[in-house]
Amino acid sequence: MAQKITIEPVTRVEGHGKVTIQLDDSGNVSQSRLHIVEFRGFERFVQGRPYWEAPVLVQRLCGICPVSHHLAAAKAVDVIYGAGTGDGLTPVGEKMRRLMHYGQMFQSHSLHFFHLAAPDLLFGYDSDPVKRNVIGIAMTNKDLAVQAVMMRKYGQEVIAVTAGKKIHGTGAIPGGINKNLSIEERDTLLKAPNPFNADMMVTWAQAAVDFFKNYYKKNRDFIDNFSKFDSNHLSLVRKDGGLDLYHGVIRAVDASGKKILNDVDTQDYLEYIREEVRSWSYMKFPYIKELGPEKGWYRVGPLARLNTCAFIPTPLAQKEFEEYKKVTNGKPNNMCMHMHYARLIETLHSAEMIRDLLNDPDLQKDNLVVKGTKQKEGVGLLEAPRGTLFHHYKINDNDQIVMCNLIVSTTNNNQPMNNSVEYIAKAMMTGKKEITEGMMNAVEVGIRAYDPCLSCATHAYGSMPLEVTLKGPKGEVIDRKYK
Repeated sequence: MAQKITIEPVTRVEGHGKVTIQLDDSGNVSQSRLHIVEFRGFERFVQGRPYWEAPVLVQRLCGICPVSHHLAAAKAVDVIYGAGTGDGLTPVGEKMRRLMHYGQMFQSHSLHFFHLAAPDLLFGYDSDPVKRNVIGIAMTNKDLAVQAVMMRKYGQEVIAVTAGKKIHGTGAIPGGINKNLSIEERDTLLKAPNPFNADMMVTWAQAAVDFFKNYYKKNRDFIDNFSKFDSNHLSLVRKDGGLDLYHGVIRAVDASGKKILNDVDTQDYLEYIREEVRSWSYMKFPYIKELGPEKGWYRVGPLARLNTCAFIPTPLAQKEFEEYKKVTNGKPNNMCMHMHYARLIETLHSAEMIRDLLNDPDLQKDNLVVKGTKQKEGVGLLEAPRGTLFHHYKINDNDQIVMCNLIVSTTNNNQPMNNSVEYIAKAMMTGKKEITEGMMNAVEVGIRAYDPCLSCATHAYGSMPLEVTLKGPKGEVIDRKYK
């Protein structure tokens, strides 16, 4: 008996989305889709505006990752301004931006793991939803909850001293930054009494990695097999292959580790990346041009970054990276729940980078901006918490933006998220005659592993209830659940 299951909205993610799962007459999953039901339109909103406004305007896409959009747009505007493609700024300009960016990575990763993902891990995806949330964590593990709040708070304070405020700051301007880091600001973050200092953040980030590794030892089958499938992986890397979350060249590998894109210049991304439109989602489907839409889709984000890079340039994170790679004998990791493992290693790397940058005297220098010959077009890429973020602008003779193309991290992960939905739906719902809340949340757990930002990804607003209806072939209601 054919049936259709709808999960709307997907919860504990940023933005609004829904899932539909179609069962055939035999009770097997015949189709599953993640639908993004928001439409934002920022690629049109910015047209006609002066190009130097872009870094401030586009970050309004999101309140969770505004720094990522702010800096990606600033990097694109740098090119238009004649300041180069990311490595042409003054030392204080580049390092202040990096500090801002690593503060964003640290706070966003902490928020996602502890507040959004950890309830499913600690209590089980099919546990009572009354307990399966951050309040439940606070009630059962107060120290962990406090640590989570303080880690995110610290990252937000790093953003505040580099961008001017914690959300929607203005620190990056064409060709550089508008302020340096004062000694007082540095010491507040570097040397404050415990727990609010850089050393403690490194300690806590290491503890978070250890927490996950201990969980993994006890729940290996769940982490390894909950959702897994071969895919391509794409990210920026340093020219020497090292992990770099702010700047680099584009590298893509297939499921076996073979390079597909071999360190491509970011300004040339359009020669290699295309986007496909499908009727049932506002979010596009990017793919590698050479491979086509069926085989060229790829994953981005923590899992992809640790699959494409050769090493991590901070000692504690590098040590964890080496242990992480042993899980797959050095081959790319295609197990979706390992994104949490990779994300926490990046959290540790970010904490180490923040500490190193705070100790760098270049941040007190006052040569903040460089300028060159103006260009009509610029591209800016960086690694946002959720993955590779593309910003591309063209201007006219009046310095107005006439074209804007944004490929955000969650858009890059569109096909992989759909694949995760299908994988989990087939495992959980095939042959079942009743919907359970645990089944629905299991699908959401797979989506949640990507830490999607659905608002960013579509360029509607409002609140939507969760209603899942199971119907028979004649439209009769077999089962209905509300959430």
